[in-house]
Amino acid sequence: MDRRSFLTTSALGGTAAAASTLAAPAYAAGKRVLTLVQSWPRGFAVLDDASTYYSKMIGEMSDGALTVDKKAPGELVGALEVFDAVSSGQADMYHSADYYFIGQHPGYAYFTSVPFGGTAQEFTNWYHHGGGQALHDELGEVFNLKGLIAGNSGSQSGGWFRKEIKSADDFNGLKFRMPGLGGKVLGKLGASVQNIPGGELYQALSSGALDGLEWVGPFADERAGFQEVAKIYYTAGFHEPGSALAGSMNLDVWNELSPQHQAIVTNAAMATTHYQLSETLSNNGAALSRLQSQGVKTLQFSDDVWDAFGRASAEVMDENMGDEMFAKIRASFEASMATSSSWINKSDGYYVEQRNRVLGG
Repeated sequence: MDRRSFLTTSALGGTAAAASTLAAPAYAAGKRVLTLVQSWPRGFAVLDDASTYYSKMIGEMSDGALTVDKKAPGELVGALEVFDAVSSGQADMYHSADYYFIGQHPGYAYFTSVPFGGTAQEFTNWYHHGGGQALHDELGEVFNLKGLIAGNSGSQSGGWFRKEIKSADDFNGLKFRMPGLGGKVLGKLGASVQNIPGGELYQALSSGALDGLEWVGPFADERAGFQEVAKIYYTAGFHEPGSALAGSMNLDVWNELSPQHQAIVTNAAMATTHYQLSETLSNNGAALSRLQSQGVKTLQFSDDVWDAFGRASAEVMDENMGDEMFAKIRASFEASMATSSSWINKSDGYYVEQRNRVLGG
C-alpha cells in the first residue's frame, strides 16, 4: 500500500485536510520551531528524560536554528494519538513507543520490542547495520513518517502484581496492562489486557481497575510509585528484552529540512538512545535495592510459566505472517539477531558468567 492510497482510504485521511492548516512550519528569522508531541507526562523518569534530551540536542547541535516545542499528553493531543497527529501533519514529530501503534500496522512492534526478541544491543545492531532503519522508513512511507529511534530503556521487568504467579493459569482473568504484541501473548493466557497510558497507571493500579501492570524497570517504576500499591515485582519479562523508543518525524517536514539539519536530527536521535540506555542501566540496581527496602518482594517466573509465554508468543507472531511487510521485517530482525547473538553469547555472555563465578557476583 502506498502513502497516497492509505491516506485516501483510511479514517486518518478525513483528518488530514483539517490538520493541514496546522502543519505549516513555524519560522522566525531563519529559525524553525518543530512541534513534538509525546506519550509521556512531564517529569516521567527515563521516558520524558529521553524526550527532553532529544529536544535539547536538536537545539544545541543546530545552534538554535531548530527549536523543539515539546508537548506532553493533553497539551495538543492524547498520549496514544501522537502517531496520527504527526502522520497527518498536526504536529511535526513524536516521541513514543512504536508498539503502541500495532493497530496501524503490526510491524511497528519491531521498532520497540517483541516477545523473546533482541536485547538493546541486538536491536541496535539490526537497526543501524542489519536493515532495520530502511524497513522503518519503508513502513513509515505508508503513513507519511520518517522513522527515527531516539531511546532504549533496555530489558523491561516482568511487572507488578498483587499476588504471586505460580502457574500460567494465574493469568486467566487477570486485569493487566501490557501494550504491544506482549499484551496479545497474555491475552492468549486468558488475561484481560489493557493498554493504558503511563500517566494513568498509578491510579488504575491503586483503584483496582488493574490487578497488575508492567512499565519500564526499577528506576522508572520507583518514580511512578507503584511500590506504594503493589508489593510483588517480577524483575525479568519475556515481552520487551530491549525497548526502543521512536522520535519519528512527519515525512514532508523531514524532506523540507536541509541535509545538515537532517543529519543533526539523526545524530541527536542516536545520542539519545545511548544516553537513555546508560541512564536506565546505571540507576536500576540502586532503585531495586530501595524498592526492596520498602517491602517489595522480587521474584522470577517459573520455567513452566516461561514455557507458556514461549508457546503463546509463537502463536501471536505467526498470526501476523499473512502480512507481507510484517513477514519481511520479522525475517530481517531474526536473521540479524541470530548473527549478533552467535558472537555475544560466546564473548560477553560467557565472560559475565565466568566473572560471576570467579568473583561470586
